[in-house]
Amino acid sequence: MIKKLVTAFAAAITLALASLPATAGNQLAVAIGGYDTVSYHQGGPVPGEARINHFWNGAIWYFSSTENRDSFAADPERYAPAYDGYCSWAASQNYKAPGDPNVWQIVDGTLYVQVHPRAQELWQADIPAHIVAGDENWPRIHPF
Repeated sequence: MIKKLVTAFAAAITLALASLPATAGNQLAVAIGGYDTVSYHQGGPVPGEARINHFWNGAIWYFSSTENRDSFAADPERYAPAYDGYCSWAASQNYKAPGDPNVWQIVDGTLYVQVHPRAQELWQADIPAHIVAGDENWPRIHPF
């Protein structure tokens, strides 16, 4: 009888675990969709290579060359996008939206990414005011 109970219990646990969503532990975010963040400052985005990477600020950053990786590693704040790569327009409106690495702009040496072209149009209507608002809102909408 105990053997049947143990078998039934094991079967019930197996079914319960099988119904849970699969998760892959220890996965790290890849920053800005795998694009080389240094390349934005050199004329435009270039996809990075997974084998040329650097870990910073909780994410893996891919680079198109070891020179770009080393430049980033020496001064990540210079090359990393504002608002951790989230949409700068959304940050200025007090919410978070993912950034599209193909919709971007550099302002005074800082990379800003937007969620889509319309957000970029809205952003460009008053960039200085949106930067002030985004900087003010960011600690509230992304507190860590």
